[in-house]
Amino acid sequence: MLLALVRLLRPHQYLKNGFVFVGVLFSLQWDRATLFDATLAFLAFCAAASAVYVLNDIIDVEADRAHPVKRHRPIADGSVPVPVAIPVMALLIVLALALGWIAGPWVPVIIASYFVINLLYSWHLKHVVILDVFSIASGFMLRILAGTIGIGIEPSEWLLLCGLMITLFLGFAKRRSELYLLPRTQKTRQVLGDYSPALLDNFIAISAGATILGYGLYTVSEQAIRAHGHTDLIYTLPFVIYGIFRYLYLLHLQGQGADPSRDLLTDSHLLVTLAGWLLTTILMLSWASPA
Repeated sequence: MLLALVRLLRPHQYLKNGFVFVGVLFSLQWDRATLFDATLAFLAFCAAASAVYVLNDIIDVEADRAHPVKRHRPIADGSVPVPVAIPVMALLIVLALALGWIAGPWVPVIIASYFVINLLYSWHLKHVVILDVFSIASGFMLRILAGTIGIGIEPSEWLLLCGLMITLFLGFAKRRSELYLLPRTQKTRQVLGDYSPALLDNFIAISAGATILGYGLYTVSEQAIRAHGHTDLIYTLPFVIYGIFRYLYLLHLQGQGADPSRDLLTDSHLLVTLAGWLLTTILMLSWASPA
């Protein structure tokens, strides 16, 4: 039961909550108090995300049992009964709001918005073509806002733009991966009937291109030069380009893409790319001299 409960919480998905730290990274506010508040916001979103996963598994239990992969989830396979899952979900919600309040007064508001969007997603939005992916992307954007506005950091327009485009890219890639499993998954995700491989490939290409272009323009923008005193962030762009190209390779030739967190943790190329980008970014920012 304990191992099943851990699987129910999906801790490997906590990697997505790293979006909370992106605003802190580029704002250069690396003092102990800010990092502490960001860490609390990160933990709050970990609890919130797990609560949402439990809720979705309860709502979709019958559909999950008909899915070739999701049928192994703890609630679907019966290893965690629904009467046990419900109080676990309630405890996670309370924990998320409490941690968020300690991090900053706006963090609980952002987390509450995250819950509302996911409720709407589970109820209806997941069945609405295109809007379903925008709903997924909004969850990532709220993580960015929790790590900026939530703890007193003003987010830049570039951060919001790049964050939106990369999350749309991942969302449409997820739908493209799910199409590979048709017809086995069509009954469990009705919206797939409104997508086609060609349409999703276009959406993926647009969002991938916009991510690379937006991030590249940011590294040489006047705002970045004023904030950091140089344009050396351009040297982090190759990591972004390679990471996106590698993900496209995994999507089209390896049948991956349905679970970005698992793909990142299991693909050595993506792991090295992320580590290289993060280390290079920290190095470039560490000698920043605002103009």
